[in-house]
Amino acid sequence: MPPVHHVAHASGAHFAFTSRWGGVSAAPYAELNLGGAVGDDPAAVRTNRARAAEALGLDAAQVVWMNQVHGADVAVVDGPWRSREIPAVDAVVTTRRGLALAVLTADCTPVLLADPVAGVTGAAHAGRPGLVAGVVPNTVARMIELGAEPGRIVAHIGPSVCGRCYEVPEAMRAEVAAVVPEARATTRQGTPAVDVAAGVEAQLGRTGVEVAGRSGVCTLESADHFSYRRERTTGRLASYVWLGEAA
Repeated sequence: MPPVHHVAHASGAHFAFTSRWGGVSAAPYAELNLGGAVGDDPAAVRTNRARAAEALGLDAAQVVWMNQVHGADVAVVDGPWRSREIPAVDAVVTTRRGLALAVLTADCTPVLLADPVAGVTGAAHAGRPGLVAGVVPNTVARMIELGAEPGRIVAHIGPSVCGRCYEVPEAMRAEVAAVVPEARATTRQGTPAVDVAAGVEAQLGRTGVEVAGRSGVCTLESADHFSYRRERTTGRLASYVWLGEAA
């Protein structure tokens, strides 16, 4: 069974993050690739998704995935997509307890949100473009429309490339910092960089949501995680959020 970092709150909120180990995919997707659109064998991906779900006590058929496009659109869901065509969105929210929402990443920042009192959960994929476009505040706004309150929302930010490693041209850093100043960063070599996770945390704070947990893992530095910037052709990690019954 694959090792999965699972954070369970007494409130009934669950947050989970995979590593790259414990799956059946061959190199360069070794081992637990959960991304279905990166060139891996579809049968291996199905097996990997089943293994990850089993490790978390979830039904693999009841996990909501996204067709992520680095945008800011948010979809409200009450179950897995009924058609083969998964909409192009970068966040999903639900009021259905037990339904797991999943984000795929390999350097981008996964953002998991839950208001256990209102019974509302949300999951967002925040890369640099999504950060600038506002996918995270949009997700919080949709959750509020469904009855969530910012002060009750439990937020976890998963593994992503850190600000010391995400080198970008100066013009790009300036563009991001003009929208989210907290994302401005510098590499160890002193070159311009962007810290997406720091930007996400700042955006959450401005909506009234406090971050309960933020991963210290840099995907580019960690051999236990997939990194697009390090490997280009590689697998995808998954981050899951769902609500069970309060303990």
